[in-house]
Amino acid sequence: MGRIFLLSPANCNGARAKQVLSPNARFGLAQELRSPRGAMLGDVFAFVSGLYFRGKLTYALHFAAPPEPGNPVIGCGVYVITPSAGLRSPDTLVTHEAMRTFAEGRVDPDNASYRRPLERSARVLVGEIGSGCDVVLLGSIASRKYVDVLLEIFGDRLRFPVEFVGRGDMSRGGLLLRKVREGTELEYVPVAGAVVHGTRPPKLPPLGPRASL
Repeated sequence: MGRIFLLSPANCNGARAKQVLSPNARFGLAQELRSPRGAMLGDVFAFVSGLYFRGKLTYALHFAAPPEPGNPVIGCGVYVITPSAGLRSPDTLVTHEAMRTFAEGRVDPDNASYRRPLERSARVLVGEIGSGCDVVLLGSIASRKYVDVLLEIFGDRLRFPVEFVGRGDMSRGGLLLRKVREGTELEYVPVAGAVVHGTRPPKLPPLGPRASL
C-alpha cells in the first residue's frame, strides 16, 4: 500500500514569519529568500512554524511511500498545503515575494484564492496515485480549513494520525520526531467520521539531544 503525506501550512503572519521577511534580516535563510533563486519551501515553513512543522516534515519524508517513486508528480510523496498556491513539494523554491503573498492569503475554504489552487492540485494528485494509495493529512481535522476541500476529492483514502486527537501543536511536533527516532509509524484512521476532540494525552518526556533529527 502506497502512502503520501499532506502537511498543513505554517502561519505566515506570525512573529517568525515577520522575522524572516524583514528587509533588515541578515541570517542565511532570510538572505536566501531575498535572492532571485529563493529558498526551499520546507526550510522556510520549518523556520516560521518551529517544532510542529519540522516534526511533520521530518516524519513525512521518513515514512512516505509513494506508489511510483520516479513519477515527477507523486515521486516526492510529501506535499505542503500553501495559502494560495495549492499543494507544493517541500523542495519548491519560494521567493520573498511569494512568501509575502502567502502572508496575505487567508486559509479558509470560503476563500477562492486558497480553495481553487488546492482543489486543482489535489485533483492532479488523485489522478496520479491510483487506487492503492492512502493520503495522510498531518494537520488539524478539527476545523474546516483543510478537511472540507480534501475530503471532497480524496474521500475515504484521506487519513490522519489518531494520536493527534487531544494534542496541541508542540506536542504533535515532539511526537512526530520521537516516532522518527524510534522508527515506528503512528496509527492512521479515516478522517471521515473521525472523533476530532478528545482527552489531552499525558505530556511527553523531553526528546533529548537527538531531537534535531
